[in-house]
Amino acid sequence: MKVLIKIIWTLIFTLSMSFLCLINAQVVDDFVLDNLDNEQVSLDELKGENLTVIDFWATWCKPCTKAMPKLNVIYNEYKDQGLNIIGISCDGPRSMSKVPAVANALKVEYPILKDINCEVMNTYQFQAFPTLLLLNSDNEIVFVHEGFRNGDEVEIKTEIEHHLK
Repeated sequence: MKVLIKIIWTLIFTLSMSFLCLINAQVVDDFVLDNLDNEQVSLDELKGENLTVIDFWATWCKPCTKAMPKLNVIYNEYKDQGLNIIGISCDGPRSMSKVPAVANALKVEYPILKDINCEVMNTYQFQAFPTLLLLNSDNEIVFVHEGFRNGDEVEIKTEIEHHLK
């Protein structure tokens, strides 16, 4: 019973966050972060022509590393339709050195950026890892997904397909 209540509350929270983003049409401002080659790149340089997924993650977060191979499949499936995925590691100074190894081990093909102080994620007051944002071509947040369990990729793909129409 406790598990069912927890699932229901998680679903309500996720749906309410998605609904609030749609009502407020919160816009993600351009930002600049270092990529894995320590080159500064901006959101505007990396965003997809039609949609952009921003995935806030950390190396110590098991759901994050579980989601990344699924996101890689999504990236390869939709990149030719104007979708880009940007992974943003929010690891602290002690674990930031692990980011390239984790990305390589998981064979991540989409760009990974480093946000040591988690400033970008904190700007939008998200607290859970992973947090995935789906942005339209105007950088408006059209979908938010926090956490990751097997099967969540189906919901993410459904949202992508809905917004690509």
